[in-house]
Amino acid sequence: MLIVAGTLQVDPDHRDAMFASLVPMIEATRAEPGCQAYVFSPDPDDPGLVHVFERWDDQAALDAHFASEHMAAWMKQAADLPIRGRDIAKYLISGIGTLP
Repeated sequence: MLIVAGTLQVDPDHRDAMFASLVPMIEATRAEPGCQAYVFSPDPDDPGLVHVFERWDDQAALDAHFASEHMAAWMKQAADLPIRGRDIAKYLISGIGTLP
């Protein structure tokens, strides 16, 4: 399993427009084989911060996601979005446990 997690720094005045542009890509991604979770979440305390969380079955599923038409379309749109920075990493998960 893979986890992709991190943050995007966005222009707070354009955050709503960015989220509107994400909706079609998120919906298509959540329907992809191997996608267990795909979330972009605004930070409640920082209007310029967006949290990213993805969970994938394996690297092949993530690779297919990056090769998808909807991801290519969104990446083209993202070039015009007010994204000021990003800090996103991929984590390889070898086991899962429950919390008390």
